[in-house]
Amino acid sequence: MFRNAREQGQRFGTRVRYGTKRLKRLSREQTLGGIFLSFLKIGVTGFGGGLAVMTQIRALAVNRRRWFTDHEFAEAFALAQSLPGTNAGNAVTYIGLRLRGWRGALVAMAGFILPSMLMMIGLAIIYRHVHHLAATQQLFHGLNAAVVALIVVTAWRIGSNTLARPWQWYVAVLSTLAVTLLSATIIEVILAAGLIGIYIDSFAERRWYRWRRIRRLSARRRERLLELEQQAYFGGGYLTRALAEERVRRMLEEEQTADETEETKEPPRRLGGSVMFLAGMPVLAKLALLLALSTIFLRMGAVTFGGGFVMVPLIENEVVRTNHWLTQQEFADATALGQLTPGPVLITATFIGYRVAGTLGALVATIAVFLPAFLMTIAAGSSLRRFRSNRQVQAFLRGVTPAVVGLLVAAAWGVGRAGIHSWVGITIAAVAGLVLLRYKPNPFWIIFGAGAVRLLAGWLLG
Repeated sequence: MFRNAREQGQRFGTRVRYGTKRLKRLSREQTLGGIFLSFLKIGVTGFGGGLAVMTQIRALAVNRRRWFTDHEFAEAFALAQSLPGTNAGNAVTYIGLRLRGWRGALVAMAGFILPSMLMMIGLAIIYRHVHHLAATQQLFHGLNAAVVALIVVTAWRIGSNTLARPWQWYVAVLSTLAVTLLSATIIEVILAAGLIGIYIDSFAERRWYRWRRIRRLSARRRERLLELEQQAYFGGGYLTRALAEERVRRMLEEEQTADETEETKEPPRRLGGSVMFLAGMPVLAKLALLLALSTIFLRMGAVTFGGGFVMVPLIENEVVRTNHWLTQQEFADATALGQLTPGPVLITATFIGYRVAGTLGALVATIAVFLPAFLMTIAAGSSLRRFRSNRQVQAFLRGVTPAVVGLLVAAAWGVGRAGIHSWVGITIAAVAGLVLLRYKPNPFWIIFGAGAVRLLAGWLLG
């Protein structure tokens, strides 16, 4: 009996090892199954969001699988940043598109999103039963403090690298004020900032360069005239002055021709009938709720330039203030859980969908929030060079970039107002921010550590 059991165990172990080797071999191939398994692994281990996940995607596509060269991956990264949605999700979609067309893009994105969606549904089920406990509230107090620090540091890093001109700082500040004080929607802010970028690129910037050139020419003329007068002025000086002005005029005409040639170059680019009717009312109500949920998250997914954090004030406005589906505290907790799960921050939509309409709501919200960027990436990826070189598109994005910084600051304000209630939370947020700036650790450990510290402080302080 024991011998048979041992033999069965050995056979089972052999099957497991054979199956594991087969899966590894399959994941290395450019088949739909191989693409799915490759990105499924990243979906399971991709904690930290943002550049942390992009690093794993690059290691997979360039180093291990050799699907892309460094130059091709750089183009994929640039395209991912130029579209709404998450950078990692857009890059995954583009890689799948390049390997096996739209089917490859679909299975790559499905493998990348599936683990975090299932984890978030599990966390939402647990949260429903334990969120009223004191220890849970303390845990989320610490998590929310770390999320605020992470958002602020993200805004700082983006701003320090992209806000190179005064008008961009004005757009960033006005975007923050528009959301926090005027309750403007993200769509309004994004569109306004994009139009400002187009206006400045098409009109204001060109006039600014022309005005500077005229001032420079005028200053040169005065300097040259004074210099020539000092060199050749004698007696009344009228004849010499006229000759000097003529000489200066000819020299400036030559310089103006050179400046006009230089100006033609591009400036630097820095969402029973009655009985049957009554029996169907719950179904109709559920369908209406799912329709509203999908509409809201489709709109969110279409305008979230700059990553998932930018979606936070829009979520707050739609699900807390307008539809009253979540409380302020539940919304802050959902944002924190979005950081604890692997994959993109936009997976917060899964938690909200579950709280609103159960498992089906979680599925609808997840698909809706990722669908717009998925379709845009397929469309833009099919003509990458033409998309990236389109002047109006790039001008629109230059206007949106500073608005993203302002929206991140507004997001930090919204999460902090809802999730930080004491000096302990403020202290944790400040320390977490300093650690993120100084050492640049994986954000997952900062958030996890902040929750643990807040639990310990609650036990010590009572």
